[in-house]
Amino acid sequence: MPGLETIWGELLLTFGTAMVPVLELRGAIPVGVAAGLPPAVACVTAILGNLLPVPFIMLLARRILDWLRNTKWFGPKVVWLERSAHLKGRLVRKYRLVGLAILVEIPLPGTGAWTGALVAALLDIRLRHALPAIFLGLVMAGAITTAITMGVVHLL
Repeated sequence: MPGLETIWGELLLTFGTAMVPVLELRGAIPVGVAAGLPPAVACVTAILGNLLPVPFIMLLARRILDWLRNTKWFGPKVVWLERSAHLKGRLVRKYRLVGLAILVEIPLPGTGAWTGALVAALLDIRLRHALPAIFLGLVMAGAITTAITMGVVHLL
């Protein structure tokens, strides 16, 4: 792809992939390493890219969900999303910020910074408390994902 051969293109690809829900950091680190970034650079770039949407999610999630809940088509989906977030939030409710960091840390689908930010918003955890916990979870998830990625690269 033209433009992605440069270091800036590789960084932008990794950063952008990390901002996408579901892929997040877990998808961005392998993408960055495959694009040619050193593993540590891919990890840091993915952490920063995955962290960028978190404040916006936390600050806007409640307002958007309240607005969508009043629509005929989105209403049931919002109720399902909130129920799902509350089920995932059991760990967070029990252990509060440590639970939030663990929820973000687990490198599996349905966990991560987007889910952590949504759960924190629904549980009314303040941004100034949630952001460090989410960051810590991302650092731990980044270390795990980078280790797994490098293990797979060495097997190939």
